[in-house]
Amino acid sequence: MYATGKYSSRGPALIPRMKTKHRIYYITLFSVVLLGLIATGMFQFWPHSIESAADWSLDKRSVHDAPLVRLPVSSPIPERGDLGCRMHTCFDVYRCGYNPKNRIKVYIYPLQKFVDELGVPISSTGLSREYNDLLSAISDSDFYTDDVTRACLFIPSIDVLNQNSLRIRETAQALAMLPRWDKGMNHLLFNMLPGGPPDYNTALDVPRDRALLAGGGFSTWTYRQGYDVSIPVYSPLSADVELPERQPGPRRYFILSSQTAIHREYRAELERLKEENGEALLLLDKCSNLSQGAAAARKRCYKGQVYDYPQILQESSFCVVLRGARLGQAALSDVLQAGCVPVILADSYILPFSEVLDWKRASVVIPEEKLSEMYTILKSIPHRQVEEMQRQARWFWEAYFSSMKAIGVTTLQIINDRIYPYAARTYEQWNNPPVVKWSSVNSPLFLPLIPPRAPGFTAVVLTYDRVESLFRVITEISKVPSLAKLLVVWNNQNKSPPEGEKKFKCPECTAIDGLSLDQTHMVERSECINKFASVFGTMPLKVVEHRADPVLYKDDFPEKLKSFPNIGSL
Repeated sequence: MYATGKYSSRGPALIPRMKTKHRIYYITLFSVVLLGLIATGMFQFWPHSIESAADWSLDKRSVHDAPLVRLPVSSPIPERGDLGCRMHTCFDVYRCGYNPKNRIKVYIYPLQKFVDELGVPISSTGLSREYNDLLSAISDSDFYTDDVTRACLFIPSIDVLNQNSLRIRETAQALAMLPRWDKGMNHLLFNMLPGGPPDYNTALDVPRDRALLAGGGFSTWTYRQGYDVSIPVYSPLSADVELPERQPGPRRYFILSSQTAIHREYRAELERLKEENGEALLLLDKCSNLSQGAAAARKRCYKGQVYDYPQILQESSFCVVLRGARLGQAALSDVLQAGCVPVILADSYILPFSEVLDWKRASVVIPEEKLSEMYTILKSIPHRQVEEMQRQARWFWEAYFSSMKAIGVTTLQIINDRIYPYAARTYEQWNNPPVVKWSSVNSPLFLPLIPPRAPGFTAVVLTYDRVESLFRVITEISKVPSLAKLLVVWNNQNKSPPEGEKKFKCPECTAIDGLSLDQTHMVERSECINKFASVFGTMPLKVVEHRADPVLYKDDFPEKLKSFPNIGSL
């Protein structure tokens, strides 16, 4: 009984004490976890006061809250701009330095509101929505840095997209006051609407020292090749109107003109083409019976019939893009979005991003003086090529024209490729859609306009009708490790080239009209080269140890014709 009583007296008292300890432990643990969750939530959703004050975002700072900066009348003015600037003379590449990602760092100046001594702003519109979108996109990109000491490129928060809204002198003074200006070295300005009446200069009139200019209306006279970047004129319809992608192929109209401010001489010529070709050409103009406004800007008319714009562009195979008061036209962006092949008539115009984009794949460029021949020129383009151009035009818009973000990031990528050429994007990366759906071999008309950056050489094989010899040559050349590309030029216009890079026998192939059958051809060719050497003043051809002549490959010709004794060793 004692033992039992002893156990009984401790048992009831011991068990409750253990439950209390566990209860306190679990309550404490739950409280700690709960406090941790609350603290984490507050850190995630409460405004962060530890963010860098140099971080650029219009979501946090509006132009109305930007600090006011007064420009004294005596403020310095930059020089107008050095037309001789190139990357090796006016750009400090050493600022960019080496980094593992081979990517430049871009700094955006904090937003400021510049006014003159009377308090009048330097711009009548302040910060436009387009420039807001551009700077925001750059600040969200991998190029951006908020550390000014790491920056390789500087972008002012001064909006110069539209010169019409600027006070030229005061804007230049504001640029010169930027703390890192240093005569514009390593600074980038974006401008889409340059010049003003009456002459409409094709580059920004604001004096800018050595700053790079991403401009939307360059001509060959104002464009500094390899330094400036030619950009498109952004179309506001890109954000407001969604055009679904349309399959390439024939359309209701062959040619369509939709611009409303065409010079009267061009309008008269288009009217004449319309009379000659009837319903194949649709010539639209602004609607005189509609009140001016946003709604009227999206309408076009022809003889009282109203069409929705830009939707009507999808109904034509080719769309005319004529120069206006400015060379760069927003209509080009609308046409590309519609998948309509642009027919560009703007002499001396530097096409957008032409440094990297092959415009022959997506457009037809015709001299202004040949406007009367436009219909004949376009009719000569094969249907398959037109379809490929329609597809390429739409892709160009999606990749490089569709938003201010696309325009801004593309501009920075081009500059990045100049500074880090060994890591630059290739021709194919710039010009081929991610998923290439070509139904056949690309036309030779779509060969690169610029040499590939990748090492290696391009072999060009000329042939007429000797298929067996062609494939033997291709087989041997393909074994060379440094071969980058191989181009076969098929000279027989009366017979299509073989469809398969597999080998097959062609017993019906005969060489009865080939150029090489004429034995005087080789002598004439030698005389031609000798003549060239005499005009040139010396023999410019270099001596090599190996000679590959596929034209005479195992052909039964006299040895004296094969050796070309009159021009020496090749």
